[in-house]
Amino acid sequence: MSHSRLIRKGIWQRLKDVARADVRFHLDFSEVIPDFDGSDVATGRVLALDAFKDCQLAFVTPDNSLTLLRQKMIEAGIPLVMSTYNIRRGFLYLEPGVVPRGAELFASWLEGMEHFAKPVSLEEIARKGRFDFAATGASAVSSRGIRFGKGHVYFDLEWGMFTDLGLMEEKTPVVSIVHDVQVTDENVIASDLDIAIDMIATPEKLIRVERTERRPRGIRWDLLSKDQILDIPPLAELARIRGVL
Repeated sequence: MSHSRLIRKGIWQRLKDVARADVRFHLDFSEVIPDFDGSDVATGRVLALDAFKDCQLAFVTPDNSLTLLRQKMIEAGIPLVMSTYNIRRGFLYLEPGVVPRGAELFASWLEGMEHFAKPVSLEEIARKGRFDFAATGASAVSSRGIRFGKGHVYFDLEWGMFTDLGLMEEKTPVVSIVHDVQVTDENVIASDLDIAIDMIATPEKLIRVERTERRPRGIRWDLLSKDQILDIPPLAELARIRGVL
C-alpha cells in the first residue's frame, strides 16, 4: 500500500467520527466527500475572506461539505457554476434571483440545484466571463494544499477545462472546506496534474498555503481514452473544439 493510501486510511477512520452520513453513499468516502460537524464554522471562515466578498462569478463542486457555502452564495446573489456528480451530466448555472426567498437551503442541496439551476455548456460558461473564486471539498488534504484520497480526479479535470478556455488561471483563489481530521502534515508528493489549493478552512483554523510550484494548465489528452472523454459531456465538447475527437 502506498504512503498516500496509508495516510488516507487513517484519515478516513477518524473522519467516521465527525462525518454526516450521505443519504446515498452513507459513509463510503470513496464515493462521497461528506459534510461534517463544525462545517458551519469552517464555512464562516470562507465567508470572511475578501476573495469571497469580492466574488462576481464562482465555481463550486457538488461536495456535501460545501452545502452551506452554496446557500450563502445564493443568499448573497453570487452567480455560480456547479458540476454535477462526477461531471456525468456536465455543469449547472445558478443565476441570481431565480431562487425564491426562503428556498435558499433547498436550492443549495444537489436536488435543489437540479431544480433551480440550468444545464450550461462550456461555450455558454465562457460567455459569462472568468471565475474569480473556486471552492472544492476534499477527501483528504495536506497542509501544503495537495488534495488526495478519494482516488478520482474530477476537480483536476474541471480545472483543466476552465484553464484551457482562460476561465481560470494561476492566481484564481481556490479554497477547500474540510474537517481538521482531514488535514495532514505528512509529506504527500504531488503529481503533475494536482491542483494545489490556496486556503484550507476547517472548524479550528484557516490555513493559507504558500504554493511554490505553478499549477498545471489545460487537459492532458494523452492520458485520457476516447471512452473517458465521451463519458464526460463538457470534456467531449472541449475535445471537439480542440479537434481531439
